[in-house]
Amino acid sequence: MVKLVPRHFLLVAGLMGALGVAAAAAASHVDSRNLGALSTMFLAHAPVLVALGLFGQGRVLLGAGLVLGAGTIVFGADLALREYVGQGLFSGAAPLGAGLMLLGWLSIAVAGLAGQRKA
Repeated sequence: MVKLVPRHFLLVAGLMGALGVAAAAAASHVDSRNLGALSTMFLAHAPVLVALGLFGQGRVLLGAGLVLGAGTIVFGADLALREYVGQGLFSGAAPLGAGLMLLGWLSIAVAGLAGQRKA
């Protein structure tokens, strides 16, 4: 399974990139803080998942990608639902997603401190 997950990062990154571009286009037609934030989050994190999917090795980077991807999806889903349904994903979804994104980035930093590609 470990060998499949980095390939899944590419799938998630591609979907995030496409949705980020779509959100940016939609935000340009409507004054929407939610769509602008959604676009920024997806377009900022999708390239990281591409890099982890292509080059990431080891448990720390694998975990970082899973946490970063999950956090971005939760955060983005909350923003999209607030925009189109008028209600978030669940209470505390945005802070949970943001916290997971922070944890993912800090995990990448830990992998860098370890000085190993296979942390």
